[in-house]
Amino acid sequence: MRILIVEDEHKIASAIKRGLEQQSYAVDVSYDADDGLAMATTEPYDLIILDRMLPGSLDGIGILRTLRDQNNHTPVLLLTAKDRVLDRAEGLNAGADDYLVKPFAFVELIARVRALLRRSPQATNSVIEYDDLSLNTLTKTVERSGNNIQLTSKEFALLEYFMRNPERIVSKDALIQHVWNYDADILPNTVEVYMGYLRGKIDKPFKQSKPLLHTRRGFGYYFGTV
Repeated sequence: MRILIVEDEHKIASAIKRGLEQQSYAVDVSYDADDGLAMATTEPYDLIILDRMLPGSLDGIGILRTLRDQNNHTPVLLLTAKDRVLDRAEGLNAGADDYLVKPFAFVELIARVRALLRRSPQATNSVIEYDDLSLNTLTKTVERSGNNIQLTSKEFALLEYFMRNPERIVSKDALIQHVWNYDADILPNTVEVYMGYLRGKIDKPFKQSKPLLHTRRGFGYYFGTV
């Protein structure tokens, strides 16, 4: 899952980014309205965390209205120091999916992020299962045939994307867009390297089970039994 943070207070943005990355999300950050809107309209995000008060030609409400006018329905969590009922109503009426007042506890932010991501048709449950493989997005655990599998945060994010998109060909570009940050240092063989790591943990040790990760030369990768 890839998340965009549009927040002009650098300390707050950095703290949110670190916390979300520890939860295996890919995170991009913008510090002003114009850059944030450009990123939100040109990159594929699963969620946007948007500050209401921003430097630039628009504020958070303006960004929201622009996105909704363009039929961009990416879930938006609006952050603000304004806690009046009318302020909250304005944000929700502009198209925000949720509203969080500063200062907030990070545990509440994470809970709201998970709730918004679960609204996606492909993300309705915290436990995702396919064949004898299961992945728990809350506990960050993976099991196959009853055996626990230890994954790094990037391996976990990669597997989660595959398990949310089973039995379809996924291009290398799609994986990079959804699993890696915008400014990540992606080498030509980065995806292949991580695919090798993942196969070595979820396929190779389980000789009695069908392989789940497959390469489709010239097209990308396929997750599923064949």
